[in-house]
Amino acid sequence: MRVPELVVIAEQLLAPVPGGTGRYTRELLRAMAATAPDGWELSSVVSRSGDPAVARVPGVRGPRVLPLPRRALIAAWERGVPLWPGGDAVHAMTPLAPPARRGRGLVVTVHDTVPWTHPETLTPRGVTWHRRAIGRAARRADAIVVPTAAVATDLAHHVRVTADLHVIGEGVTPALLSEPDPAVVERLALPDRYVLAVGTIEPRKGYQHLVRAMAEPGAPDVPLLIAGRRGWGDVDLGDRVRVLESVTDDELSVLLRRATVLAAPSLAEGFGLPLVEAMALGTPVVHSDAPALVEVAGGAGVVVPRADPAALAAALRAVVDDPAHHARLVAAGVRRAAHFTWTRAARAVWQVHLDRAAR
Repeated sequence: MRVPELVVIAEQLLAPVPGGTGRYTRELLRAMAATAPDGWELSSVVSRSGDPAVARVPGVRGPRVLPLPRRALIAAWERGVPLWPGGDAVHAMTPLAPPARRGRGLVVTVHDTVPWTHPETLTPRGVTWHRRAIGRAARRADAIVVPTAAVATDLAHHVRVTADLHVIGEGVTPALLSEPDPAVVERLALPDRYVLAVGTIEPRKGYQHLVRAMAEPGAPDVPLLIAGRRGWGDVDLGDRVRVLESVTDDELSVLLRRATVLAAPSLAEGFGLPLVEAMALGTPVVHSDAPALVEVAGGAGVVVPRADPAALAAALRAVVDDPAHHARLVAAGVRRAAHFTWTRAARAVWQVHLDRAAR
């Protein structure tokens, strides 16, 4: 007897800069493999671009390679070419999804509404493509998954959503929770105290305001480290910032654990994974008032206005210089982070597909 199959589009794992959506794809796939319902098979597909081995996830069959390279696949699906990835249900981990009619079993994750709320932080081509792709998904998919209620609210404001809409949070990568290898600590040669930011270096992350904040007279007298690959856009980090590109999970764990404070100055986010990861590892967080970050932090971080270097500098200094304030934030953050696990997210995503299949 043939078992039903859920096919996941894992294309983001082959992207030159996978970013947060790449981590989402890999960690959710890993957790979905561990929580797969009896009688279901989980597999993945990617375009004919790059090495498919990079997209392999333990417990997930594949990836099977579709017959088109990435750009051609994007163009084909945008033009309605019916290249279906197979299976009884399909989950697109980003808005890159096949054309489908309602009832085909397509679920799409929409990570944020930046193409509408902050289009200036994307390329013009990126804005156009994302608006079209998300609009198609909202009209034709059976369900849309978003990471926060903030994204759900914004999406409904900008797009007519006729698909079922589900808010499903994210989690902390289990590998980050393991005790760090002393050799990794030694190799990184970190200062005793520092401000850390984590994420792709692009305009949306607000790093230009963080750099200015650290140059303010009221800033803490500690170095600034940024862990993230360079994305797009002209983000001038100056010469006072140490940038660590392509860090491993082991290195990221050490960076987060040993940081005095994590700065998350984003202009816009859909969730903010580094915020939860830092909290889980006992590092206090100062974050912008981007609605999704406020929602995810749940009062366990320090909120500052977006694009306000002076306010950001003062908030960071208060955490660095006040041990009691620092300790309170650590305790609150650990409690808050416990609400977010990939296992919980995976079970919720599976339930979306099971409910649809039962109709």
